[in-house]
Amino acid sequence: MKIGVLTGGGDCPGLNAVIQAIVLRASQYGFEVWGIKNGYEGLIEGEAQQLTPNDVKGILQIGGTILGTSRKNPVKSEETLRKVLENVKKLQLDALITIGGDDTLGAAEKLYENGVPVIGVPKTIDNDLSATDYSIGFWTAVDIIADALSRLHTTARSHRRVIIAEIFGRYAGWLALMGGLAGGAHVILIPEKPFTIDEVCEVIRRREESGEHYTIIAVAEGVKLPEVREAVTMAKEKDEYGHVRLGGIAKLLEEEIKKRTGKDVRSVILGHIQRGGPPNAYDRVLGIRLGIKAVDLVKEKKFGYAVVLRGTEIIPVKLSEVVGRMKQVPKEFFEYTSLFSGQWR
Repeated sequence: MKIGVLTGGGDCPGLNAVIQAIVLRASQYGFEVWGIKNGYEGLIEGEAQQLTPNDVKGILQIGGTILGTSRKNPVKSEETLRKVLENVKKLQLDALITIGGDDTLGAAEKLYENGVPVIGVPKTIDNDLSATDYSIGFWTAVDIIADALSRLHTTARSHRRVIIAEIFGRYAGWLALMGGLAGGAHVILIPEKPFTIDEVCEVIRRREESGEHYTIIAVAEGVKLPEVREAVTMAKEKDEYGHVRLGGIAKLLEEEIKKRTGKDVRSVILGHIQRGGPPNAYDRVLGIRLGIKAVDLVKEKKFGYAVVLRGTEIIPVKLSEVVGRMKQVPKEFFEYTSLFSGQWR
């Protein structure tokens, strides 16, 4: 049996762990694995190379993806879909394992509907995919955010400043919430919970009155200001899945808070640092388990499914259960967004 594997969308820690596990598990079964280069772009262009156990030796601890990635949409047009189907036949693939987020797996579901034998592996540092408790890359990103916030505490305290850290999260605030909690942010702003700038300023004033002359604010990039209906963007151009590039909410908050409080306010965008570097132990192990289970499903010819984490188990669920359903922060978690508002960390 010949298995193709690709990584799509944004890179993240843990992808190489999945790839290594797929190759090693396939080798145990006597299957061939072919790596598709640069995500769906490689499938459209027919660019692939065979991966042996020697080719993937030790890559589980390396960040990013050795296969490369892209945000190419294979079902954007009849022409791209035709090329994909032709190349699946040309490469003689008996199965295709796609590792990616909602866009990548949504495209995988459409490929499955067009006869491609697909297995999905959820990947997103935003942790907004339904049907899985966590996706690879999320907890490593939380570690990075928490470390960055810890460093911001020291400089904010020293200079008696308000510092606003902008964190990834287009529609869901999981990264800002968990990273903010772990990093002791005094205010955490997420897309799911409405807020006013005056409420944020009031927290800053209360902290000043209690002798705490600095404040750390964690804000998800997809947060909308009360005065603005749309999320703040860096560029209006859309990618092939219809997404604009978000960014800049922290700078706008900096200007408004400075105006309303008179405090020294600074903003910082954590950006791609959040998704870079090696995976932590959790994401390495999760990636290995997901890769093994994906190949097991190929062996069983159980296509049209994704492998997900439920509790402590890795189980298969239909691709339709994973895509198109945003997993947002539930209301019962909202109280955590101000846990440290009156305390010194």
